[in-house]
Amino acid sequence: MEFLLENILNLIGFLVGLSIGIMSFIGFRNTGSPTLFRLTIAFFSISLGFFVIWVGYMAEDLIIKSGSIAKWVQTLGIAIQTVGYFFIAFSHSIKSFFPKSRYFRSIGVFPLFLISSVQIEHIFRAVSFILLAYAAIETMLSYFENRKKGTISVSVGLSLLALGEFLGWYSFLFPESILYYVSMIIKIVGLIALFIPVSKVPLTKIKFDEGLE
Repeated sequence: MEFLLENILNLIGFLVGLSIGIMSFIGFRNTGSPTLFRLTIAFFSISLGFFVIWVGYMAEDLIIKSGSIAKWVQTLGIAIQTVGYFFIAFSHSIKSFFPKSRYFRSIGVFPLFLISSVQIEHIFRAVSFILLAYAAIETMLSYFENRKKGTISVSVGLSLLALGEFLGWYSFLFPESILYYVSMIIKIVGLIALFIPVSKVPLTKIKFDEGLE
């Protein structure tokens, strides 16, 4: 039952990410916007990450049958998703990769030192959380400046993705709980929230952050 649920959630994540990636690509073709090009790479990467994990579960369920998915497959999928989150963060109001304040830079890097002795998968999740949380905050600040409704949906989507990554990391501490499944559902909802503004892009040249390009 658990394998079936994980298969379904990863498949849904793959399809949702792929749909947004296609919409972003259509928008890029129609507008030539560099922001949409970065978003296309981002969502295709996220979709590919879900696909890799889904294939891992399918292979385990139908062929290998060892009782658990290969750890390197899960790590690879999460790493690919992290690349996508980087491009999302870069496309949503991050004017520089880290804040100018040394204090905030130290906070952003500090969690990496805390988890450097554990599995690399945790590091990827920590990096994803930092990128998404910072992007969500910056996008919300952007909303207060321009008051565009689409910016709210972007901020909510990024916040949900960040929460999903945090719960995904926390689920390793409680492997028998439902936190992993909750994190997957939250990430999918976050992607759907991001789909709303992206779906409006192909008809007109819309940018998430007017000062980005």
